[in-house]
Amino acid sequence: MKIVVIGGTGLIGSKLTAKLKALHHEVVVAVPSTGVNTLTGEGLDQAFADAEVVVDLANSPNFEDEVAMHFFKTAGANIFAAEKKAGVRYHVALSVVGTSRMLASGYFRAKQEQERIIEASGIPYTIVHSTQFFEFSAAIVGAATVGDEVRVPPAAFQPIAAEDVAEILKDVTLGDPQNKIIEIAGPERKPQDEFVSTYMQATGDKRKLHRDVHALYFGIALNDETLVPGPNPRLGKIRFSDWLASQPVKK
Repeated sequence: MKIVVIGGTGLIGSKLTAKLKALHHEVVVAVPSTGVNTLTGEGLDQAFADAEVVVDLANSPNFEDEVAMHFFKTAGANIFAAEKKAGVRYHVALSVVGTSRMLASGYFRAKQEQERIIEASGIPYTIVHSTQFFEFSAAIVGAATVGDEVRVPPAAFQPIAAEDVAEILKDVTLGDPQNKIIEIAGPERKPQDEFVSTYMQATGDKRKLHRDVHALYFGIALNDETLVPGPNPRLGKIRFSDWLASQPVKK
């Protein structure tokens, strides 16, 4: 089966592409470096020719409100025009658990618009809402740092390993369209500051960690529902401690 992976060189895309190729599917990696640009439409017709499934893992070049909205609207229009022309039968997209609960952010308003475009496209689809990746831990610490202090809220958190995301996406891609949003998350749920504390200890980070109920998450106020899935998500298998133990030791 021919499968196009938009964003196939990224963290999730590279893992998904490898998994699909290992099962002997024909995989087209659609990124600007391979001549495919969803924002301009360049190369989409050629990439999508004879494809059965398109997996969209692309992201806005930055989180600025207008840039993100322009990206998702324009890319969405180009992608679905090309999919309809090529007769693509199934569209898979990766999005974020809690998108509809974080609309104070222009980026998440843009992500919601992306999902609306998918749902209105007329092409069978599955939207996968994932919780945050373990691999984003360093960025979370960095964004929460002021001076030598790290301030993190105790809001419920249930991150997932990128490897598990790719494995689940593989199954979704090779399955039938569900025409709905499904949620995926890691196997452990606990306060965000506890995950951050574990990460900082494992990486030898000596900054002072503060549990702060008023701390923001990339500018967003959290509660215990914002970043975690609803009932019956599909769970990954990799625990945070096991993922940490597998990471290269920084010297």
